[in-house]
Amino acid sequence: MENLIFLVFIFVIAAFLGVELISKVPSQLHTPLMSGTNAISGITIVGALAVCAIQATGTLGMILSFLAVILASVNVVGGYLITDRMLGMFRQKNDKDKNKNKSGEGQK
Repeated sequence: MENLIFLVFIFVIAAFLGVELISKVPSQLHTPLMSGTNAISGITIVGALAVCAIQATGTLGMILSFLAVILASVNVVGGYLITDRMLGMFRQKNDKDKNKNKSGEGQK
């Protein structure tokens, strides 16, 4: 019982610190932080696969492991798509025109 209380305490402190940290980040740093978070989510996928292979016994363990892998994968893919879109907003118009000409768009 003491172990459970200790784990809940750690979770509450981590959640509080996370909210405080993110709320104080300037908007210019959100894109680099998102990229770092995506890398951490990739590590979460590896951890979920390892737990699934080692500890998942029974139906409930397999379902929870499968959900962990799926949710972490959605987080990684969505995060990279959003990061790419945010970085695209900072590209100059000339860079966009050069990329169109390289791909053959805009040519007659």
